[in-house]
Amino acid sequence: MSNNRSGVFFGGLMLGATIGALTGLLVAPRTGRETRKLLKKSADALPELAEDLSTSVQIQADRISTGALRNWDETLERLREAIAAGVDASQRESQVLKRQKVQEDSDSLPQQIEHS
Repeated sequence: MSNNRSGVFFGGLMLGATIGALTGLLVAPRTGRETRKLLKKSADALPELAEDLSTSVQIQADRISTGALRNWDETLERLREAIAAGVDASQRESQVLKRQKVQEDSDSLPQQIEHS
């Protein structure tokens, strides 16, 4: 989760820096020619910035995906263990109930014989 936050933070930081730089260029006391040169340099840097941002987002998405798969695998394993434990407990309880039934039947057999 913190990896996701850091990726978003750095993406926002890069976008904010770009917007801030462009705003600073537009309101700076420079000549039109100087401002246009700086704007051209900034515009030329935008594709690289977008590529870096895209790479950062892809890395974060891969980390999240890997983490989600790992968590899913762990959850699935715990679920399998819980189901196996439940089946075992159910079988043990069934055996206990069968023994009690046999015991009750064997206890009532002499009484049935006496009443006959």
